[in-house]
Amino acid sequence: MSSQNYYEKSSLIAEQKFSDSKKLSVNDLISRLNQEKKIEKKRNLALGIAAFSAVTVFAIILTI
Repeated sequence: MSSQNYYEKSSLIAEQKFSDSKKLSVNDLISRLNQEKKIEKKRNLALGIAAFSAVTVFAIILTI
């Protein structure tokens, strides 16, 4: 659930930036998009590793 906490914190920070400046620049949007892409890549990697591990453990159990 730490990713959910991170998302909430990043949303709060983004809202604070928006409320402070009252303008939304393209650079801010692009940097936020890049951050979200990095987070999504990490999540996908973790999910892939977990799936691979589960399949490997299942295969080992079947061979025993």
